[in-house]
Amino acid sequence: MVLKKKKEIQVDAFFLDHQQLEKLQRFSKAEEQNLASLLLHCAQLSNGIQQIQCIKQIMPLVKKMDQNSAGDPMVKACLDILGETYFSLGVKNPLKKVLASSLNGLPEQFMTLAVQSFVCCLREELKTTDVYLYRKVLDNLASCMEDFSLGRASIKNLFEEVLQFLQKSLLDIQEENRQNHGNRIVQTQLMHDLLIAIKVSMMLVQKLQENIQGSLWKHHESFVWQSMCSLLKSSTNFLMDATLLQTVQTTSGLAVILFTKAMYEPVEELPSLVSDLLLGSVKHTGMPAWFVSNCGTLCTEEPPDSVLLFLCHGALAMLEWKNGSMGENGEKLLLDIASVLLSLSSELKESSMATSLSRILAIWTNTALAALVSGSPNLKIKLNGNSDVIGKLLEYVYTHWEHPLDAVRHQTKLIFKNLLQIHRTTITGSNEKSDPFLARLIKHLLSLEWHVKGKYASLGCLVECVGTENILQLDRTIPVQILDVMNDQSLAPYASDLLETMFTNHKARFTLSFQESTWIDQWHDIWVSPLLVILCEGNHDQTTYIIDYYLPKLLKCSPGSLSYMIRILQASADANLGEKWFSFSLGSRSTRGALGALMACLRTARAHGHLELSNIMSNGLVSTECIKQGLVHQHNQVCIDALGLLCETHRSTEVVSMEEMQLIQFFMMYNLNSQSPSVRQQIGSLLRKLFCRIQESSQVLYKLEQNKTKQELLENSTKRHPLGILQQYKDFMSSVCDRLFEVLFPGSSHPTRFSALTILGSVAEIFSGPKGRIAQVFQLDQEIDSARVRTLIQCFASTFEEVKVLAFGLLMKLRDVAFNLQDSENLNLLFQAAMDLSTSTKPYDCVTASYLLNFLVHHKGLQHICLGKWVEHNPQMDENTSVSTVEKNTLAVIKLLLLNVEEEISQAKKSLLQAAASFPMYGRVHCITGALQQLPFNNLTLVAEWKEMVARLILMSYKLSAVVSPVVQSSSPEGLIPMDSDSESAGRLQMILHEIQPQDTNDYFMQAKILKEHCKVESEKLADHRPMENICTEMRGKERQTCDVTAQMVLVCCWRSMKEVSLLLGTLCKLLPPQATSEPSDGLITVEQVKNIGDYFKHHLLQSRHRGAFELAYAGFVQLTEMLSSCNSESLRKMPEQWLSCVLEEIKSCDPSSTLCATRRSAGIPFYIQALLASEPKKSKTDLLKTTMKELISLAAPLNESSSVIPQVHALNILRALFRDTRLGENIMPYVADGIQAAILGFMSPVWAVRNSSTLLFSALITRIFGVKRGKDENSKKNRMTGREFFSRFPSLYPFLLKQLEVVTNTLNSEAEELKIHPSLFLLLLILGRLYPSPMDGTYSALSMAPFVPFIIRCGHSPVYRSREMSGRALVPFVMANEVPHTVLSLLEGLPDSTSPCIRQNNIHGTLLQVFHLLQSYLESKQLISSDFQQGLGDIITCIGTKLWLAKRPNPCLVTRAAYLDVLVMLTTHLAKFQKQGEPRMQLFGFWEEINRVISDSELTSGIPYSSAVPGLVQYLQSITKLVVSVLSVTAGPDIQSSSSPIAKKIAKPSLSIVHLLHCEFHEVRLLALEAILLWLKQMNSKQIAEGGGGVLCLLMDSEGTLLTMALKEKNLQCFCKVLEILYSMDLRNVLPKTECSIKMNPNQLLTWSLNIVEISSSTEVQSIALKFASKLVIHLLQNHQQISEEVLKKWVQLIVYFCGDEQQTEMLLAAAEVLKSTTLFLLINEKLILGLSDTLAMWKCVVLLLQNEDLVVRDAAAEVIQVAQSEKKSSKETEFALRIVNAPMALDLAFGILCELLQRWGEIRAGVPILLAWLLGDSDLKRDWETSASEEDDYLFDKGEVNFWAEKLTHVRQLSKHLLQLISMTHLTLPDHRELNRLSRIALDQAQLVGHLLRALPPTPEFSKTAEFTRLAIQNERISVCLKILNLLKSDDTCKNENLEK
Repeated sequence: MVLKKKKEIQVDAFFLDHQQLEKLQRFSKAEEQNLASLLLHCAQLSNGIQQIQCIKQIMPLVKKMDQNSAGDPMVKACLDILGETYFSLGVKNPLKKVLASSLNGLPEQFMTLAVQSFVCCLREELKTTDVYLYRKVLDNLASCMEDFSLGRASIKNLFEEVLQFLQKSLLDIQEENRQNHGNRIVQTQLMHDLLIAIKVSMMLVQKLQENIQGSLWKHHESFVWQSMCSLLKSSTNFLMDATLLQTVQTTSGLAVILFTKAMYEPVEELPSLVSDLLLGSVKHTGMPAWFVSNCGTLCTEEPPDSVLLFLCHGALAMLEWKNGSMGENGEKLLLDIASVLLSLSSELKESSMATSLSRILAIWTNTALAALVSGSPNLKIKLNGNSDVIGKLLEYVYTHWEHPLDAVRHQTKLIFKNLLQIHRTTITGSNEKSDPFLARLIKHLLSLEWHVKGKYASLGCLVECVGTENILQLDRTIPVQILDVMNDQSLAPYASDLLETMFTNHKARFTLSFQESTWIDQWHDIWVSPLLVILCEGNHDQTTYIIDYYLPKLLKCSPGSLSYMIRILQASADANLGEKWFSFSLGSRSTRGALGALMACLRTARAHGHLELSNIMSNGLVSTECIKQGLVHQHNQVCIDALGLLCETHRSTEVVSMEEMQLIQFFMMYNLNSQSPSVRQQIGSLLRKLFCRIQESSQVLYKLEQNKTKQELLENSTKRHPLGILQQYKDFMSSVCDRLFEVLFPGSSHPTRFSALTILGSVAEIFSGPKGRIAQVFQLDQEIDSARVRTLIQCFASTFEEVKVLAFGLLMKLRDVAFNLQDSENLNLLFQAAMDLSTSTKPYDCVTASYLLNFLVHHKGLQHICLGKWVEHNPQMDENTSVSTVEKNTLAVIKLLLLNVEEEISQAKKSLLQAAASFPMYGRVHCITGALQQLPFNNLTLVAEWKEMVARLILMSYKLSAVVSPVVQSSSPEGLIPMDSDSESAGRLQMILHEIQPQDTNDYFMQAKILKEHCKVESEKLADHRPMENICTEMRGKERQTCDVTAQMVLVCCWRSMKEVSLLLGTLCKLLPPQATSEPSDGLITVEQVKNIGDYFKHHLLQSRHRGAFELAYAGFVQLTEMLSSCNSESLRKMPEQWLSCVLEEIKSCDPSSTLCATRRSAGIPFYIQALLASEPKKSKTDLLKTTMKELISLAAPLNESSSVIPQVHALNILRALFRDTRLGENIMPYVADGIQAAILGFMSPVWAVRNSSTLLFSALITRIFGVKRGKDENSKKNRMTGREFFSRFPSLYPFLLKQLEVVTNTLNSEAEELKIHPSLFLLLLILGRLYPSPMDGTYSALSMAPFVPFIIRCGHSPVYRSREMSGRALVPFVMANEVPHTVLSLLEGLPDSTSPCIRQNNIHGTLLQVFHLLQSYLESKQLISSDFQQGLGDIITCIGTKLWLAKRPNPCLVTRAAYLDVLVMLTTHLAKFQKQGEPRMQLFGFWEEINRVISDSELTSGIPYSSAVPGLVQYLQSITKLVVSVLSVTAGPDIQSSSSPIAKKIAKPSLSIVHLLHCEFHEVRLLALEAILLWLKQMNSKQIAEGGGGVLCLLMDSEGTLLTMALKEKNLQCFCKVLEILYSMDLRNVLPKTECSIKMNPNQLLTWSLNIVEISSSTEVQSIALKFASKLVIHLLQNHQQISEEVLKKWVQLIVYFCGDEQQTEMLLAAAEVLKSTTLFLLINEKLILGLSDTLAMWKCVVLLLQNEDLVVRDAAAEVIQVAQSEKKSSKETEFALRIVNAPMALDLAFGILCELLQRWGEIRAGVPILLAWLLGDSDLKRDWETSASEEDDYLFDKGEVNFWAEKLTHVRQLSKHLLQLISMTHLTLPDHRELNRLSRIALDQAQLVGHLLRALPPTPEFSKTAEFTRLAIQNERISVCLKILNLLKSDDTCKNENLEK
């Protein structure tokens, strides 16, 4: 459902001057309409559209006139006027086109007259001499030549004059452009004029060819010839002039070829002339002299690449390629152009050129297609798919299909598509299916990884070529593979487009060949079934993108598939086949389940018009209950889809049904408090669609109601009466607003407020509607009362700014009502509060103040009510009614704030510490900026006052900055107050003070006190002496109050003041009018002031040391630079350039007196340069960027060593900032290669600062090249590119990296013993590791990856461990998959034998790592099935066998032994996979025997002789343990166990058992063994190996006893944790029988032991697993009717309660939730109270607490308790529908409901209700809380109040009270003289009194000044009143009770 607005056409009317009107009046007749009177009437109309109607009547009138009237002077006069009108109209005015098309129908006899009139007007036009008026003449000439016969005839008549004008205009514009150099705005305009002039001259030559073609003009004396020569010469000059816009150059390229074509003879020679020009092989002898003299520059010097590109374009566009008219020369030219373009592709890297090149290559492919149709057989051979040209073009495609520019990628796809067409054209007649070229292409493309974006579009083109079926025959799983890719948003659109191409093509082929019924099931199996599986089970991202991108396309292609989807999903959503289907049927927190999939399909179908909701609900396909379950589902997206199903429709006027409204109300009860911003945004936008639907359908209903005649029709079509529906709408909207205002209660969470305010904002906007509507169904104004206004104003106190923004927006929409409902007293208090907050020390208070003031300035009476007592009143202002309220009030408020801040600055000059503690000035400035930003600057009335105000504001900014900047600019802004009492820090402070010389006269700064010395004196002075630990500076202000000043306070005061000053000045700069004239009166701010502000920013950006300060100065400075670049004044426009050159000079000069900061990553300097460069207009030539980058790169990579280091550091830091700046976009890419070189060379510098900056630059560049890393996986394929793409984009890096690698490896291989470590090795390997080979790498590429391989292999010999590791990774991308076996074998053969004389362990280690990584990638690749793969693997295994000595004792180095074992582990794991697939071969049995031998020879078997200090021992033990585990897993497999061969039997008895590993003394070994056991247990429990489970069982035989013994003795924490986890996973029926014999404990003692562990352990992980184990034991024992002592059970319950505390870690909370879930059926909802009432309720309270935890994961885990309870309920009562998988808010409501039901079932109402009432009242001690909160109040500067941002106390109070009241009314319960009740009411009444007292003690507007306390009291107030209400009900006797219930 998309809401579109109609576009209105604007037509400007034309007017005639006095003379013309007189002329017409003379000829017009009153009695009958003639031509003159019609024209006169037309001219008098003021509406352009009416004039169009009028002009259309001219021709019919003219056609009625008789033959003789051609001589009538009236006709002549009218035609003259029509001509003048035509030429006066603007080119874009529709009137011009209408006039031309009317005059095209002029009868023959009037033609001559009309042409005379037009020629006359045109001649006048051509006399224009003002360059700036040329554009109008050029536009008129263009209009005349476009489908306008009169215009063309006129130009023919004046052909020579027109030519002369064009020739002159080109020269004049060029000259004018030269004179205006640097004035961007004028130059841009002139460029566009020039462009039009060239286009018009081309039109002239094309459209009026016969005028030129005649041989008369060919003699060189003729005027036309000379004009043509002049045009050709100008075009050539433009083509060669690189300063012009690129479009002008491109068009000139077209013009040069066009003019040459018109002038050149013989025509047959033209192609070879163009060929010679392009190839640079021009012979002057054979060339006409005129060509050489006009285009000499093209022939003599070698033209630049860009010029060649434009000439190629010209040749392709302007020559005749069809019907073979150019013969063989033409075909040669075609191939020449291709070769020139392809050679240019490696040269032209600049983004605009790269885009043009790709576009021109696409044009070439189109041209080639056209030429092929009539081409010679020779051309067909030259353009066949296997030919050279096509091969190179495919190379271009593969290199550019992932280009960062969209345009290039798009053109690449077109090129590929056309290449396929070209190939198909060359092989017409032969069979396409068997064509080897296409088959090879498909195979190559399919072998690519799916993360290559280019693969999708290309496969899509191939599908259109060969059909989907042919591709599916190669691999049936392709649809599933593509759907799997769709969890990545960057690939999803490509993937869905490819799928759409495939399934549409598939369906089309099926429909052609078969009957519908036969193929549709097969089609569904391929395209729909995999989709449904993923929708039910897939992860969140994947399902979201599939629903967004794939589902709508599928439904559009086959709407009938919807019923198939619904049928399948409905069946599985309803199927509740015991527990195991449960998760699939309804989904869970992580998957949508069938219900979620169903909602998504229905939503998409309804939104796209494939489905009516009422139909499927009435025919029972989907029930209301089902949608209800969707609306409160635990999975966010299912809720959103269910809501979308209700809100989104195809028709925006569809009536909203009653069911839909009820469901929406249900949804809003439980979903407003969503922590996910995206969910909140979706809820807002969906409800907005619903409101629009209500609004639009209500308009239709009102119309129906008015047109009573249609009433009968309506009564037949719908049962509901329009007025009835409208009333329902009104009630619904009213209830929605009630709900939304209701949730803005005190203490409501930020997400709730955000949602409610967003939705209210939509309601206010949609139902405010224009006045033209028939009637308004609902108006928000009517729902507002003063309490609601107050609620909205209180939202300003929220600490989240977005809530303030929304509340402010809503109040602005309702401001008239809002102000009417507020009395003046209240407004006065608000104003007072705003002024107080503006000077608060809490940073977020000033934001609140700003919103309050911005709201109040809209009040008409603000001056009288509030400002009266603050500023003297100006009565003149009131009389001036033309001034808007906002402007008057804003001026007054800013004046007031300014007076205050000026006073405060003068105080701060005396003492900055006093200011920081009592009146930090930034709040006032923030409010001033806020007030300025909402002023309409373009229509202010009080200009003089504002001018004065701006001047004062600027002055104030400078003063404030002068006071605070010394702190921010000191070399240590964070520690200006000594925080320790030693003399050293005092000395350091003196140094800093000397450096910054603050303005402050306070003695604190001047004599750095050493606090200890003053201790005695202070203690005498201060009555409230505080001990010395409180290291804050005590000071006394004028009011003699004591205030603590921390260093943090001073710093915050200073940098925030700097921030606010920057933003204020940035805002003020925008006041400069864009057309700054010489008159200073126009703008509120003068040019001089702007220049000063610029200097201010420059000073601070280059001097500040504190990041907060310079980042924010940058924000203001950007506003300034953006304004300067678009400004008209020459001096201002030049400023960025001057500033840039100054700062670059200062950096270069490295003057010792320079104040630039060389540490802190150059502080503000990069920001300063960034702002200057980013403000350059995007469309310009970016000259500043180019010059700056050249300068910086030359500084960053200095040629001579002697030059100073500091400029180099600055340059590297600035480059880093520029490469990270997204605004510079593609313009910065040409410098990436130089940047990489600078970084790598800088890494070798002896100076640390240079190395540090180089590293940072390098990291920024890697991100720039390979994209931002999204995942955690270091080695993921995402942020990588093929070597070919990398080196073709950065060609200069190929030789550079190769050379560097060579240098590095030469230092490694020197035979000398000393270590030489080359610094840049690491960086080189980092880059190379990001590249990978592509199967598309052809034979053409000069940039082959092969030369790198030997160097990378040699890098593996580095003495640095990490470098060897990197080289192992970096080698993988460089070896093609089919080369791996060969490379691995050669690496293995290079390993020494045990007898070798010189064994270098570093080399062995490096080689083994390379073998490991190569094998890993090879074994994971897709080619596992092929026979040569098996063969290669066999060879590798054989070879590995020959070097096995490296894994055994003869090898003394444990590190290399471990590396060899890692290779073996990997092989064994993969061979195990093969064995599952097929029969094990004898050769492999030999391998297993060898492996067993390695294990039995190892130290694990014979005992470990080393101590753990031996290097590599742990690594070795871990590797050998992994090998043992891997072998155990394989030998336990069914194939070896059941095999009859003797070798298999030998292998089946492994030399080490898992129990042996558990006894090892090294905990690393034990840990790996335990992890293996845990994995096997999980496999056993999941039905993965149900058929062959025996193997794993035999591995775990008799391990229980060992594990129990370990549990008691294990000292290592990780191992202990794993043991407990294993025991928890095991079946207790197997474990408990072993306890007596192995650890001498009975089950009860084991339980006590585990509970003790929970109490004494310090690790949360151990505590969590021990509690889970203990709980499992408790349930087991209770279920088997074994006794557990009372106190043990009590202790267990207490531990659960302790685990649920709010401050516990997530892990413990989740453990508690899991325990509660496991006890639900047996303890929480059992018919019998097993634990007793108070313990059971304590556990229920835990559930309630967890359901309100701030962490979503914890809430969802707790909701599963309710899920278990609800499903139990469902199975017991089959009739009613029970909500099961619900979100936390719904679960909380259900929990209270279940509890009340249980109390009835247990018969414990009388005992239970008082406990629940105590929950209601809360257990906090108000008085104590109040005192502690008051004392903490001022300690934290950034304290945000309550910790839990999600839980809402009042929500849970309201839900609990609702269920309690229901329970009491249902059971007619009264407890008149209950002891507990009396105690409760006493507490409640006491608290009520206390709360009342505390509320009265708060200041006037507590919601702003004491927000936290006010909220706390308001919440407690409601709790007490609800509690008292229920207590009264319970105490009353029967009569009283009935009355109360009626109330």
